[in-house]
Amino acid sequence: MNTYRRTAAVAGGLWIVATVGGLASTVLLTPILGAPDYLTKIAANEGQVLLAALSQFIAAAAIPAIAIAIYPVLRRHNEGLALGSVGFRLIEGALYVLVVVTLLLLVTLSRESAAAGDATSSAFRVPAVLLMAARDWLSPVAAVLTFGLGAVMYYKVFYRSGLIPRWLASWGLVGATLLTVSGLLVMFRLAAPLGTTQTVMAFPIAVQEMVLAVWLIFRGFNASAIAAAHARETSTGPMTAQAAASPA
Repeated sequence: MNTYRRTAAVAGGLWIVATVGGLASTVLLTPILGAPDYLTKIAANEGQVLLAALSQFIAAAAIPAIAIAIYPVLRRHNEGLALGSVGFRLIEGALYVLVVVTLLLLVTLSRESAAAGDATSSAFRVPAVLLMAARDWLSPVAAVLTFGLGAVMYYKVFYRSGLIPRWLASWGLVGATLLTVSGLLVMFRLAAPLGTTQTVMAFPIAVQEMVLAVWLIFRGFNASAIAAAHARETSTGPMTAQAAASPA
């Protein structure tokens, strides 16, 4: 049981790191990348942009680590969904690494435009627009949709297994679904990337994941759910136990 307690605490800590890293990056970048003269702003605030890139990279590393940390626990209840959540969160982390790359390329471009003394030149504006477009597709669309799929998978296991309270798992399912819908709205140009609509729709899952993180750190997984899974495996074998735990 001590192993599961440590796993819960590690997962909770990783959830906090991922959320704080992502939020810090957004707060640092919004006033800079939201300005019409963002290349000039980047050049003038290069340290802030690099700090945002580092924060995003830390979040990108923590995201797949969450799914990997909880995989040994979830697989006892549904190995397919547990493995799927790891896969999607690995993809999500890779997408956020690409976001970091676009930020670093924007920093390089801003340096060159500052050295040339003409940030409005098409030689700088065109690649800058393309990099900003790449960021807008990668973060609020591709990464959001990938997160939604992975999160729905592990929250479904959480709900069925009782590893966490069902009200908390249900909150996660609803929040992940809302965020996924926000990504689709941005994809079809019905909402602005990281705009008010998407921010509001992301709020429930952002709060839920902080509540979940605190719950796991201080309360851990439901001991009776873990004991029930262990008893099934002991009496019937791992594969049969997994089938017994998964509703038809």
